[in-house]
Amino acid sequence: MRIALYQPDIAGNVGTILRTAACFGIAVDIIEPCGFAFSERALRRAGMDYAAVAAVTRHGGWDAYCAARKGQGRLVLMTTAGATPLPRFAFRPDDHLLMGSESAGVPSHVHDAADARVVIPLRSGFRSLNVAVAAGIAIAEALRQTEGFAPC
Repeated sequence: MRIALYQPDIAGNVGTILRTAACFGIAVDIIEPCGFAFSERALRRAGMDYAAVAAVTRHGGWDAYCAARKGQGRLVLMTTAGATPLPRFAFRPDDHLLMGSESAGVPSHVHDAADARVVIPLRSGFRSLNVAVAAGIAIAEALRQTEGFAPC
């Protein structure tokens, strides 16, 4: 299981996702460019000491990410335009959960490249969750289904 962040805009959200990923043993792919100055200092500040132990791979762009993950599991896009509600989606241990940027989501060619599009159901009238919160919800459900949580 991996989580991929497509051109993230906010260092604080990336730090929160890195912290979550480190706690659950999930690798993180960051698909650049980022909307902030990507630095170890900024991520340490946002993700506290957890960011230092997160398994992070940076990719120079969408094509570089696609080349690196070729043949490695499904690409599961978490999107407000999802076709499958989260509670009905069956995750696999080798899935890559893709989160779009906070300001723009993902472009149509990235949306079209996904093997699955999953939406977190919200109350009527609400558009979306914070990307770090959505990532945490998606990771928790994916790990619950695949029994990927480490024993306590």
